Amino acid sequence: MSASTATPHVGLLTREYPPDVYGGAGVHAQELAGNLAPLTPVTVHCWGDPRPPSDDPHAPTVVAHGTWDALAGDAPELAALRTMATDLSMVAATADVDVVHSHTWYANLAGHLAAMTHDVPHVVTTHSLEPLRPWKAEQLGGGYALSGFCERLGIEHADRVIAVSAGMRDDVLSCYPSVDPDRVVVIHNGIDTVAYAPDRGTDVLAAHDLDPDAPMAIFVGRITRQKGLPHLLDAVAHLDPAIQVVLCAGAPDTPELGSEVAATVRDLQQSRGNVTWIEQMMPRADLLPLLTHADVFVCPSIYEPMGIVNLEAMACETAVVASAVGGIPEVVVDGETGLLVGFEPGDDAYGSPADPAGFAREFAAAVTAVVDDPERAAAMGRAGRRRAVESFSWSAIAEQTLDLYRGLT
Repeated sequence: MSASTATPHVGLLTREYPPDVYGGAGVHAQELAGNLAPLTPVTVHCWGDPRPPSDDPHAPTVVAHGTWDALAGDAPELAALRTMATDLSMVAATADVDVVHSHTWYANLAGHLAAMTHDVPHVVTTHSLEPLRPWKAEQLGGGYALSGFCERLGIEHADRVIAVSAGMRDDVLSCYPSVDPDRVVVIHNGIDTVAYAPDRGTDVLAAHDLDPDAPMAIFVGRITRQKGLPHLLDAVAHLDPAIQVVLCAGAPDTPELGSEVAATVRDLQQSRGNVTWIEQMMPRADLLPLLTHADVFVCPSIYEPMGIVNLEAMACETAVVASAVGGIPEVVVDGETGLLVGFEPGDDAYGSPADPAGFAREFAAAVTAVVDDPERAAAMGRAGRRRAVESFSWSAIAEQTLDLYRGLT
């Protein structure tokens, strides 16, 4: 294909795609594909059961790939091996594209091999980096070495690497020093500020016995070391019991971590009360009223390349208290759209806070400062909504991404 071609056929490779979305990378793939498809042909290759065709002529084509049934069993490394087998299916199905764009290690191997097989450029978007997530060894066992191999191969040989924040770009170049810095560009994650907007309804709150007139702090995320939920629970012990704490948290990385969190939540429910744990992944329609009614959204991550969930809360006019890690300071403006809590990693295997008790106290103090000043919290929420609308639209991000494709094809 010549460099003047305006509409390259994009093969977007991802594990997650609706209805199977459980994290920020899945939201990114969904929104990017949906905003690219009216501009250029897009075929999404994802995992899971076949997706029904869309009636929208501007929607992307979606091809689902199943996992290899022969790899039966529950040994932890089998999850990584199934991923690699699924990647081979994606490679075989991308002969008709002009550029492949892979998301997360689950698809990086597919992108690398597709580029070799079909002689097309490979673009990688880095949503996280395996060397900075050592706790995944708990989940994958020996498969963690395989996930790192897939990611390294994809990133080191990609024609372009998209970092979702400047902080992530620094991490890419630190973890993979052989990568040419000129090949690493920053294109932020985005937010659909039509879909994510304030919802003042109270039915969902009533269903969970929450008081819309009482102060509320909310956490939304998977139960993984990365998201820092155990550290948030330590902070909750320092909060006024009048503050409702809502945990929309599920999908633990390991049964052991799930049991650890469950035990701490039970202790808090007995000692202070006012802790509501919603374990299932909530549909957006149910999540929006919770985000809107919360005085503060809490993000205690110990590693976060950017954090779409903070943008989602900001779009609902909710102030954010977050740890100052990764790309979060590029999203949350300290003192304007929320408060940032300083974070110094320790030397344990997970990068946990060097002073866990001190971090918990500081995080609790920031939450308290927002909740105790409703006028300031509301002003932060309004500023957060403005920032989400003005700086993080998916349409602009799709245009930037398409320009990158055109430069390669």
